[in-house]
Amino acid sequence: MQFVPGVGPGRARLLARLNIRTVADLLYHVPHSCSDFSRIRPVPRLVEDAEQSVVGRVVERDSRRLSRGRSLVAVLLDCDGHFVRSTWFNQPWMFGRFREGDRVLFSGVPRRRDGRWEFSSPTVHWITDEDDPETAAGVLPKYALTEGISMSQMRRMTRSAVEQFAEYVVDPLPEDFRTHHRLPELSEALCMLHRPDSVDAFRRARHRLILDDLLEFQLALGLRRRQWSRESRSRPIPVSRLVDSRIRRLFDFRFTDGQNAAIETIVADIARPVAMHRLLQADVGAGKTAVAVYAMLAAVAAGCQTVLMAPTEVLASQHWETLDALLRNSRVRRGLLVGGLPAARRRQLLHEIASGECQLIVGTQAVIQDAVEFRHLALAVIDEQHRFGVRQRARFGRSGRIAPHVLVMTATPIPRSLCLTRFGDLDVSVIRDVPPGRQRVITSLVSDAAQRSQAWTFLRRHIAKGRQAYVVCPRVEGQDSDDDAAAETLFQQLASGELQGLRLGLLHGRMDRQQRHEVMSRFHDHDLDVLVSTTVIEVGINVPNATLMVVQQAERFGLAQLHQLRGRICRGRFQGYCFLFSESDSSEAAARLQALVESADGFELAEKDAALRGPGDVLGTRQSGALPLRCAHPVRDLAILTSARKMAFDLIRTGEFDRPPCAALKAAVLDRFADVLDLPRTG
Repeated sequence: MQFVPGVGPGRARLLARLNIRTVADLLYHVPHSCSDFSRIRPVPRLVEDAEQSVVGRVVERDSRRLSRGRSLVAVLLDCDGHFVRSTWFNQPWMFGRFREGDRVLFSGVPRRRDGRWEFSSPTVHWITDEDDPETAAGVLPKYALTEGISMSQMRRMTRSAVEQFAEYVVDPLPEDFRTHHRLPELSEALCMLHRPDSVDAFRRARHRLILDDLLEFQLALGLRRRQWSRESRSRPIPVSRLVDSRIRRLFDFRFTDGQNAAIETIVADIARPVAMHRLLQADVGAGKTAVAVYAMLAAVAAGCQTVLMAPTEVLASQHWETLDALLRNSRVRRGLLVGGLPAARRRQLLHEIASGECQLIVGTQAVIQDAVEFRHLALAVIDEQHRFGVRQRARFGRSGRIAPHVLVMTATPIPRSLCLTRFGDLDVSVIRDVPPGRQRVITSLVSDAAQRSQAWTFLRRHIAKGRQAYVVCPRVEGQDSDDDAAAETLFQQLASGELQGLRLGLLHGRMDRQQRHEVMSRFHDHDLDVLVSTTVIEVGINVPNATLMVVQQAERFGLAQLHQLRGRICRGRFQGYCFLFSESDSSEAAARLQALVESADGFELAEKDAALRGPGDVLGTRQSGALPLRCAHPVRDLAILTSARKMAFDLIRTGEFDRPPCAALKAAVLDRFADVLDLPRTG
């Protein structure tokens, strides 16, 4: 960085906050958008059916509710005495993004309505003094910044880097590949990206950089799949009609068509001597756990061992209780392996696992510690819960030549974009149907004291009819005596206030397993009317008579988690009702909660959640944060991701990736991903 004009030691420290430490990092600091000052028009010169831009100051904002749950936000701009209106339907959070007096640029296709120009959902740029459209020329890239570095300073630094170093950047893509896919050469793309002469040139350059990022990652995942297919030999698990019949008799329900289709695919996979690596996803209540249990029992029937790994001790214990109840009258030897086991019990269980005596094991990450040795592990089921990545999955096959089949379950549906990144090394099975009779939960957003009072009255009325309710809090303990986000505090408040006289129970993860079991048993047996709880009820809880839910400070939860929580109710023949309590004025929180009110489709909600909250870390090396990508975003760039995946797998399938023209590309892929994906440097 010391060779870039304008970058001294102080500014280098500021750039490090953006993970910019080298000239290459600066060149690959891809702008998220650009301001096009080349097509700004005075309002009298606007025309219909053409993309144009106007600049003005916000003089009026309006937000209103329409019929059938729709909403409208409108913003009025004063553009040198001419007024232009912009509207956004069903995007209530847009209201909070504007302030009167803001100077903004609207880009889009205007329409003439009622004698006034109007934009519908235009692209918006907030203009600062540095981006004065009257003095700026052409197209200006817009970068992510950090405190202490202005937009104009970042533009000067990236331009200097391009002018001095772009021509020396080696393009890893073969020339024939670039020509076939109509891609600009890399050094040219870097110049067009940081010094664009048109919006089209900027978009082409940005597409090239994002494609490179995703292509290299998909090539790494493709290498991983090839490595698995070449090296992962597994014990075949045959499932005869007799075994199938015996397993199905353990369940007190008939599998849905979706479950049967998933089982058929899994049975075909595990019958082969090549390790299965499959992702099983489904909407809330669709029964993916039952499918996983079927597969585990098939492994036991074949004389092998099987393990289920959950991300937390609470979830592991819930899975254990489900399996223990299901197998109560069976001869399957089983054990629970978690971190808090007494030393003597742990030693005994490790011995039973090593000898093969223990056939079915449920646990946390404790099951992949070095002390655990399986005698003949044939199937590993991982309750992914978005907390394990490829590196944790790989640890099951780290020793010996026989690797287990791997089945990954997700707690909620995940969008296609994340399937192609986070789970790109897995085959995918989807269960879309739900058991017959399941109803849609009626969901309401509660944002003021009067509405909260009405919600509690509604709960009491339905509890008087014999129904039960969950009240979910984001944490266990309160920060003060009035903290209604804490389960322990709210339990006391409700018992002496809104729900006085009802039978209340308290449940959270800090209680020991026996206490949790007793509370849930009382709730299941209807000895309790209301269960005040943390998110320990998120999965594995099935009380058909519980039809009511209140979520305190709902903005603290992710959209997928709220959908999962909501899935605990409406599991019987009665209508379910969910109340989302929130006083947040955050536009992101409002968008997330409104999406939950409007949709019951877990796959649709997963897409929205990923778009709002970001993709998370795909390799399991961090619990949250960015993907190990330079500039791409799998949700925003789904179309490019899909193309990159096809390109990558075609290169590997045809053998082109192993030939000399791709040597630079292969070196780049292994340099970036060999360590985090445990790939051999030879590819």
